[in-house]
Amino acid sequence: MGEIPSGEPAAELWMGAHHRGAAQLERAGETLSLGAAIAIDPQGELGGAAARRFGGCLPYLMKVLAAAEPLSLQAHPSSAQAEVGFAREELAGVPIDAPDRSFRDANHKPELICALTPFAALCGFADAEDSIPRLRGLGQPELQPVIDHLVASPDADGVAAALQYLLTLDRGPAEQLVTAVVAATTEADVPAGIEAWVQRLAGKYPGDPGVAVALLMNLVTLAPGQALFLGAGNLHAYLDGVGIEIMASSDNVLRGGLTQKHIAIDDLLEVVDCSPFDVPIQTAVGPVHTFEAPIDEFALTRVVPEQTIARPLHSGEIVLSLHGTTEIKAPSARPPQERVELGPGQVVWVPASHGHYRLTTDEHAVAFIASVPAGS
Repeated sequence: MGEIPSGEPAAELWMGAHHRGAAQLERAGETLSLGAAIAIDPQGELGGAAARRFGGCLPYLMKVLAAAEPLSLQAHPSSAQAEVGFAREELAGVPIDAPDRSFRDANHKPELICALTPFAALCGFADAEDSIPRLRGLGQPELQPVIDHLVASPDADGVAAALQYLLTLDRGPAEQLVTAVVAATTEADVPAGIEAWVQRLAGKYPGDPGVAVALLMNLVTLAPGQALFLGAGNLHAYLDGVGIEIMASSDNVLRGGLTQKHIAIDDLLEVVDCSPFDVPIQTAVGPVHTFEAPIDEFALTRVVPEQTIARPLHSGEIVLSLHGTTEIKAPSARPPQERVELGPGQVVWVPASHGHYRLTTDEHAVAFIASVPAGS
């Protein structure tokens, strides 16, 4: 953003209408939230079809995510699971803002992350047939119960049993297991990169069984311009890097470890998908690229430097400019032409009522566009 660092952590830059951090619009010398603007004129701001489909609410949240340290081991529920979990906690009288609340709304939370820098993550489970020799190679008796579960059922059931065993260990045995794993990974023949992350995770979260869970998962590194879509139930932990994240507008995060926040083991085990995950990395190609996301709530488009595109509007869109200058020109009754120049880290909301707009990136700028997919 070109600002002088404050010395304090700056982990996320939110762009959306989520009630916990709604973006503010500046119009005619006044400031109002994006959510309020959409509520006043859902059809003009969000677009008629999108407003009807999503009850007049912006269905996504866009972020710049900066992970200087590993983030929590977590998964998100499906729509059906979110509805059940939310109703259960409402019936139990758990306050919506309680720190130990798991389901803060009845929505699902699929997400897509696009790397701006090299971006490391743990994402989904490796095939049990690959995990068994990995664990055996560590030569630690503390891991034998995990191996036994995988050998007995070298499929999703076995992984689920192994995951439950690890996450429900008492503190003493968990600390012994993590200590043994850390010692073993200094010399054992484990996949490149895993041993370093086991060491780093254990250093930040000593005794956390999530350190051992990492050995069952895929370690992924995205290059800038690569992206990964994560659906319901995918167990993941973002480890390091900066990226653009877009997700359905939900706050349902079920954590299993590697965090000081609320951990909800039972809720997590209900929603997690333990099937082997063949990591579907997407790579942006061409000057304008829209990443694949098989959901109705959002689409993310990347535009490289020195491009001019004509963009039809079927919904309101958020445009973020990085590195250089992005120009937006849109038709408007007052004045006849509306023009905005975005510097690095600046954002504009383009209402659906404009009908279309033109976007131009200079020789340095990369622009990201968040929108509701056509047909939603």
